[in-house]
Amino acid sequence: MRRRGQELEQAILKAAQDELLESGYARLTMERVAQRAGTNKNALYRRWPNRAALGVAAYAGLAADRTVIPDTGSLRGDVLALLRAANNHWSSPLGEILRGLLAGARDDPELLAVLHSRATDGGAGMWQAVLRRAGIQVTARVATVAMGLLRNEFVTRGEPTVPDEVLVEIVDEVYLPLVTALSHDTEPAPATPRNGRREATS
Repeated sequence: MRRRGQELEQAILKAAQDELLESGYARLTMERVAQRAGTNKNALYRRWPNRAALGVAAYAGLAADRTVIPDTGSLRGDVLALLRAANNHWSSPLGEILRGLLAGARDDPELLAVLHSRATDGGAGMWQAVLRRAGIQVTARVATVAMGLLRNEFVTRGEPTVPDEVLVEIVDEVYLPLVTALSHDTEPAPATPRNGRREATS
């Protein structure tokens, strides 16, 4: 029976995911995915305009719903748990695929555009949820600073995983001081009377 619609789309995504897991993004081709899915390239191009779009969609399906918001009982414990989970992911076969996508984006404007369009909040929702639980309100960019520093470790050092002591340093020496300081800066200011002088607080 000829597959159509959602059934065919899922078969193509599964084939693309298998290709990514076996060979990485660098060797992903529409031809290989079509052959593995038992269809033709036209069926792929009707759904994804290029291999970049297909590769990112396949990775997104593999990585979906793999991170749970931690609740260790302390802000430090929670942010360390999030950063350790991210480190484990980047060090895994899925992380290797992600690193391949990011590396490919340097020389592939189409891939870079797809990654930007799929980036949404960059995981900020989880970080902001943990911070809100501790009474800290910061922007999405600030909330994900730790993730940016972790990515930088992988990119600049080229290591298969980042040592845990580096994660602790990021949290203790950069992230927690930053978010707590900025949260204090955004607290409502005391009421200012009409003469321009603030009321004294006890």
